[in-house]
Amino acid sequence: MNVSGTDWAGSGLAWLTGLPDGPPDHSRSAVLDRAATVAADLTQLLGIGVDAATLLTGRAALLGLHRRGRTSAGGATRLMRSRDGWWALTLSRVDDIAAMPALVEADSVPDDPWPVIARWAAQRDGGDIVERAALLNLPVARVGEAIAAPVRVRPCGRRAVPRPAQGLLVADLSSMWAGPLCGRMLAAGGATVVKVESPARPDGTRSGNKAFYDWINHGKLSYALDFDRDRERLRALLAAADIVIEGSRPGALARRGLSPETLPGPNGRVWLRVSGYGQDSHRAAFGDDAAVAGGLLGTSIDGPVFCGDAIADPLTGMESALAVANSLSRGGGETLEVAMSAVAASYATLPTRPSTSPIAAAPPQPPPPTARAAELGADNAAVEAIVIQRNSVPC
Repeated sequence: MNVSGTDWAGSGLAWLTGLPDGPPDHSRSAVLDRAATVAADLTQLLGIGVDAATLLTGRAALLGLHRRGRTSAGGATRLMRSRDGWWALTLSRVDDIAAMPALVEADSVPDDPWPVIARWAAQRDGGDIVERAALLNLPVARVGEAIAAPVRVRPCGRRAVPRPAQGLLVADLSSMWAGPLCGRMLAAGGATVVKVESPARPDGTRSGNKAFYDWINHGKLSYALDFDRDRERLRALLAAADIVIEGSRPGALARRGLSPETLPGPNGRVWLRVSGYGQDSHRAAFGDDAAVAGGLLGTSIDGPVFCGDAIADPLTGMESALAVANSLSRGGGETLEVAMSAVAASYATLPTRPSTSPIAAAPPQPPPPTARAAELGADNAAVEAIVIQRNSVPC
């Protein structure tokens, strides 16, 4: 499927890319071409309608976001100069703000820490900045530090006959955007998707824009349990699931004895691991800084600008859903590892085009209205009944 430059402009992606007081940037329009091809493959494999432009710009439309140049559309991430290049930092969590004095080696920082951070970084090399920030568990990236890599596929367990997603049980332990989007597409394809959250630390998007949370999570059952105290209940769910979506830090579930290598499951189980930088890295990542790491940026006359809205998130969600669907078509029995930064880097390798265009850019359009997502823990009894029934039937 080919998408023209007109569609890039009409998709809202040009509207979201470029300097706030400058023209829309069309240089990355090939990203939508490839995303549309992935959407077409998902449409065929899952039997659902997938519109790439809506997935890439839907959140921005719901939140009323616009291009902000070297500040991300969502406002939490900034591109800044280091002594030897460009880098980005995301401050979206309370702990991130609290770590700023330690990052810039000061007793305190102002309520607006960004000018202090920029001055501090301008005197340092990007590698040193990333190393220090990563030690503080901050989402940080140097422009283009990640390399393009395909989904890593490893055999794990017995295969089943090739099958669609319809009727399968999915345990979705991911949060925010990439993993949940994958789960949402599987739900649209007829799978029973269980969104698993801890009551103490639910998905952070629950407390954000309600329309966005509903869009990504409607149609899923909500199962709330403590991952440590209720470990056996979680183990039972994962043992029953045909597909597991894991979005926690690498090794977090394995340390609880919950991994595809140690936990029995149905034949053909597909275990998807979504991370920022791969299973060998414990670095935190969000959509905008992961895109920076992959080099997926727009251009301006005086340096890089953000491309779209947290674009590594929806791209990773789409690529993850495609990887799961392809695995099912092979009979499953696989572990899939997807790194957001590597996905962004693969899209960054696509040819760039002229940044200016005579075609006016349109703002992103919101996705169609959806049903409300389930309240936290609303389906605990139903999920446990499904698990009991499934685990009582021999694989």
